[in-house]
Amino acid sequence: MVSRSYTNLLDLASGNFPTFGRTGKRLPRVMTVAGVLSDLDDENSNSITSDGPSSVSQDRMIIVGNQLPIHAHRRRDSKGWDFSWDEDSLLLQLKDGLGEDVEVVYIGCLREEIELDEQDGVSQTLLEKFKCVPTFLPLDLFSKFYHGFCKQYLWPLFHYLLPLSPDLGGRFDRSLWQAYVSVNKIFADKIMEVISPDDDFVWVHDYHLMVLPTFLRKRFNRVKLGFFLHSPFPSSEIYRTLPVRDELLRALLNADLIGFHTFDYARHFLSCCSRMLGIAYESKRGYIGLEYYGRTVSIKILPVGVHTGQIQLVLRLPETEARVAELRDQFKDRIVLLGVDDMDIFKGISLKLLAMEQLLMQHPEWRGKLVLVQIANPARGRGKDVQEVQSETYTTAKRINERFGRPGYKPVILIDSPLKFYEKIAYYVIAECCLVTAVRDGMNLIPYEYVICRQGNPTLDKILQFDPSVAKKSMLVVSEFIGCSPSLSGAIRVNPWNIDSVAEAMDSALVIQEAEKQLRHEKHYKYVITHDVGYWANSFLQDLQRACRDHLMRRCWAIGFGLSFRVVVLDYTFRKLSVDQIVSAYKRTSSRAILLDYDGTIMPQTSINKTPTREAIDTLKSLCDDSQNLVFLVSGREKKTLGDWFSSCDKLVIAAEHGYFLREKSDLEWETCVSVADFDWKQIAEPIMQSYTEATDGSYIETRESALVWHYQYADRDFGSCQAKELLDHLESVLTNEPVSVKSGQHIVEVKPQGVSKGLVAERLLSMARRRDKLLPDFVLCIGDDRSDEDMFEVIMSAKAGPNLSPVAEVFACTVGQKPSKAKYFLEDTTEIVRMLQGLASASGRPEITGGRSDPPQTLPE
Repeated sequence: MVSRSYTNLLDLASGNFPTFGRTGKRLPRVMTVAGVLSDLDDENSNSITSDGPSSVSQDRMIIVGNQLPIHAHRRRDSKGWDFSWDEDSLLLQLKDGLGEDVEVVYIGCLREEIELDEQDGVSQTLLEKFKCVPTFLPLDLFSKFYHGFCKQYLWPLFHYLLPLSPDLGGRFDRSLWQAYVSVNKIFADKIMEVISPDDDFVWVHDYHLMVLPTFLRKRFNRVKLGFFLHSPFPSSEIYRTLPVRDELLRALLNADLIGFHTFDYARHFLSCCSRMLGIAYESKRGYIGLEYYGRTVSIKILPVGVHTGQIQLVLRLPETEARVAELRDQFKDRIVLLGVDDMDIFKGISLKLLAMEQLLMQHPEWRGKLVLVQIANPARGRGKDVQEVQSETYTTAKRINERFGRPGYKPVILIDSPLKFYEKIAYYVIAECCLVTAVRDGMNLIPYEYVICRQGNPTLDKILQFDPSVAKKSMLVVSEFIGCSPSLSGAIRVNPWNIDSVAEAMDSALVIQEAEKQLRHEKHYKYVITHDVGYWANSFLQDLQRACRDHLMRRCWAIGFGLSFRVVVLDYTFRKLSVDQIVSAYKRTSSRAILLDYDGTIMPQTSINKTPTREAIDTLKSLCDDSQNLVFLVSGREKKTLGDWFSSCDKLVIAAEHGYFLREKSDLEWETCVSVADFDWKQIAEPIMQSYTEATDGSYIETRESALVWHYQYADRDFGSCQAKELLDHLESVLTNEPVSVKSGQHIVEVKPQGVSKGLVAERLLSMARRRDKLLPDFVLCIGDDRSDEDMFEVIMSAKAGPNLSPVAEVFACTVGQKPSKAKYFLEDTTEIVRMLQGLASASGRPEITGGRSDPPQTLPE
């Protein structure tokens, strides 16, 4: 789906300037102003969206990565550049899975530095010929971003290396973090040049661009945005040491779909969201999602695959066949073990060499027969740790060769010079077993490539003198700590730190029966060939489409500053309650019902002293003194507490313990709204709650006359949530024949009599107002802040169709804060609520003079 902004870019690049006057369409708006995202195509919008869906049916995917899948080469005459696709790039390979009807645009950096005066020409060439939009970064900024924050701090931390000293990873540097944020913002600016936000999908890759979702969501509230993390995500105990932990989590949550290679990585991310942001996840019909300010952020768990077609093509190259023949002759009468790793601290090359040494010591029969070929790719990072790994690797390999080698035989062959891809493929073909002993790796596709190569083809079978009628075989020894390990069920999994165990696994891989090797190979080959990079990309796109299918039907509110920015998705009719509007309605009505929650509504939830202020009491008393008002206070607190606090408000109707107790005036007795024969169920529930309290540090029991409540807000988040689920199931099973309901709420598990809810109380209070004045109430205000108040909102919103309200009644259901709710209005906090109530109190006795309603109050039939 070609965006108008993108088409214009192409026109400008080719010198064909568009004539906007003939199109009759508005230019795409590419700036965002904080505020409400209004209905589609609203010219008076305060937040900016795009012009609406394009008429072009083709989908478009904007793929964003740190590096473009492009090779750049300076021409020999130093006049300009030549460009070609990087066939090994995952970003290029995944295009095959998106389908021919999906146009792909790439955004990222080039590996080579482009001079300032050449950048415009390079951008034009890449856009026209490759549909790539290069991001040019100043050299010093790129160094701080990539070699500084990404490689020296974020990458080690995500691989479980804490900066306990300056030598162990980099200490957090605020200037490097600022560079990281700046680069992400530059990437967002580049995306703005080409995006049609209502049509295009954006897929951001890896930890280099983790805050990019925030910048995109801020510019385009309805952007269809996916993010995939290709590295591990550490456990919460590691991640919580990150000084900018909340900023990164909130930034990722601005995506619609977040992808991980394994469940472990996803589980760690979800645990961090729970522990640090208080956001719990839910699983619905096989999909995992996080509810974040009304948006559902979906979680995708699927390991990436290899491009099987590309590997099979390379296997058929004459160069590959020739190299395989050379290696066949070189390793004649030898058994080859193969390792292919980057030269960095997490790939475990030295551990692999130590295991080889141990194997030759414990199994002398392999001496002279077994060869370990270790291909060491150049390190992607730089620094002292890389030098130490290189030194240790060379020293260990030299020691093993000196101890066990002899003329014509070297047990370890270390290849540290760059190899072409077909050369690596040739080594895969002749290797009897592939070893991956990384101590931590996000995915690692080496085992997948090895399995494809061992399947071979008829020409290679002929070169290696394989019988084509015999099933192919391969063996894998892989670390438990790499992302591909769970998908390779036939591999021998090892703890790379246990040298003896790795050595024994290597021996087992060699001596295992041929039939077993064939079965394991067949199992792995079927998985790898069906779960290739195309399958992975197509699956991610399908889930992204599912996650974004309701975007155009949503009303969004943009709130927060900087990296705390987020979008709140709300009902189209949801808006802030205007004090002028409600005061005007208040003045022109004559029979009013006002229903108020207490905690979180009149009194802030965070306040330690929960006693109402004199200001709040005076306001309620003033409202109660108006003869046209009936004011209700509905709270979960005990009746004695509420009675003492509001003893001066004689006419205030109080419903305590969520409506179980009710008192119409201060001089009347409390009555029960629900008939309960006995509370014998407490003798069953309380000992169970007590046992969970003893087992859960930080939890406690609140005993009310009508209910028992188990609180765990001060317990460990994960453990408390787990215990709450267990307690809920336990209580439901033992109380199944009792007249009670067991419910979970925000950090609570509550047992109360059946029928007790604020919704039922709201129905009774409206009926009470109807009976008292013999008038149908024509004004209803209901304010609450939590889940229990949603029952009240539902009742009063539907009451206009019933017998307790005038058909023309003014109904205001108002929640506290901008969040998904059945209420149609919101106020930001308790301060605004008290101020609004004071406005109503001051308006009592002063009827509306202009603009009032002409309908007389409706009286009830006698």
